[in-house]
Formats: sequence, C-alpha cells, structure tokens
Amino acid sequence: MHAIEAATVNPGSVAIHWFEQSSYALKDAKGTIVMIDPYFPRQRPPEKYIHAEPPVDEAEVRTDWVLLTHNHSDHTCIESLLRIRDAWPKARFAGPVESVQAMVEAGIPQERTITVRAGDRLELDGLQVAAVYAKPPEGDPERGIAPPDVTHLGYVIDAGGVRVYVSGDPINTFAERDDLIRPIAELKPHIGFLTTHPTEGEFPFFDGSVAMATKIGLVTAVPAHYDCFVKRNYDPHEWSAAFPSDRPERLIIPRNSTVVYTPPEATA
Repeated sequence: MHAIEAATVNPGSVAIHWFEQSSYALKDAKGTIVMIDPYFPRQRPPEKYIHAEPPVDEAEVRTDWVLLTHNHSDHTCIESLLRIRDAWPKARFAGPVESVQAMVEAGIPQERTITVRAGDRLELDGLQVAAVYAKPPEGDPERGIAPPDVTHLGYVIDAGGVRVYVSGDPINTFAERDDLIRPIAELKPHIGFLTTHPTEGEFPFFDGSVAMATKIGLVTAVPAHYDCFVKRNYDPHEWSAAFPSDRPERLIIPRNSTVVYTPPEATA
C-alpha cells in the first residue's frame, strides 16, 4: 500500500504526498485520493532529469480523481495519464479544455473527463474544488508579458474544511494583480503549493512568491516545481529564507514523501 493510502487522516486534516516537480496526491478524511498534475515519465536521460527513476508507478496509488492545471507536458503527462486510466478504471480526469482535448485524443474516454474553466466549482467525491486563473488569458500587456499558449488554472481544494491552494504555473507578476489574488484570498486557503524560481522569470521570483503567500493570507506555504529537471531546479531553503518573518510558516516536503497536514490554528 502506498504511503498516501496508508496515512491516517482525521477530520480537520489532509494527507499530502509530494512526488516531485508539481505532482501531488491529496487524501481527505473520507479516503478520497486526488492526483494533481501526475508526471512520472519512465525514460529519464541524465542530462535532463535529476533522478534516474520516477517517484512512483501509477498503479501503486489508488486514484479516484486527477486534477490538471494546464496542458504542458510536465503537468498534463499523457504517458502517466494513460497508465492511470488503465490501472484505475473508476478514475476520472478534470482539467482545462486543452488538457481534456489531449486526453481524449490519446484515448481517455470523454465520459471520464470534465472540462474546467476559471470560476467553476466542482465536487469530487466530497472534495470541493474552486478553479482560479494562474495566468490570465490576456497575459500582462503592461509588463510586456504575452498571452499564455494554453489555459493556466490553479485550484483551491476544500478537503473537509482544510483548504489547499495549488498555484499551477502562475504568471511572474501574479502578486501585483489584485484580480488574480482576490478570488483566492476570498476562499481563505490554509496551505498553498507555490511554483517559483529565483531567476528564470516565467513564474514569480522568490520575492514574488513571498508576496503571493502574504497577500493570499496563507497559513502555510510550500515550494513547488523543483527537484525533477536538471534545469529549472532551485534550493527550497533559499526560497524559505526569502520570507522576512515566520508567517506564513514554510513547509518543505521531502521528495516523494507523505505528510498529514493540520492547520496550526486548528491545533492551537
């Protein structure tokens, strides 16, 4: 039994398994398991990948739902999605229009998919999901950022009262955009998985990630989108050190491991 399945989750908590990159599994107290952006390619040339072996075989993790943020290959990995389709016949797949089109074209039945748009609300076997933009469709013309090539979503997932924010791949200027921050802040997520990079520039830099976490009002911030590719990697401890105080708290989950998260306010 995989660690995420074996984890004991009491009401008021959620189990989180971080595999690597931006691939997660969540399990609520009722036992529903949602995979987020599963990316587990088998072929891993050393010039591209840090780790020679994928963190998991898709058949090892019971999967009720798959939630995708956007149709880039490290977030909508057809190879992994097809293995989940075959291993877990009851699994269903939700994501933006381009991800759903790619899945259906690859052989995932249309009836097992749900197309998600920003502003949508979904119910996934008891988990409540709100879809928000990660990159606005128009880009950021004032800052010279072109429109994204595909729809980029993030999600706030309510797992029995524990609210989890998944940023997807946010625009670099995310923290400067009240129209992006406000819909998330209004949902009051406790913990957020934030894609960032110190120098690359597509995503928020570390200071932008700090501003995102602060403006959203996160209790706990988690770094994402690292420890997979040789390029675009970063040190999560340097990210943590960019925060000027102890709030929000930072949680660095070791690669391919499970934690059970209870919001600190719930244990006070």
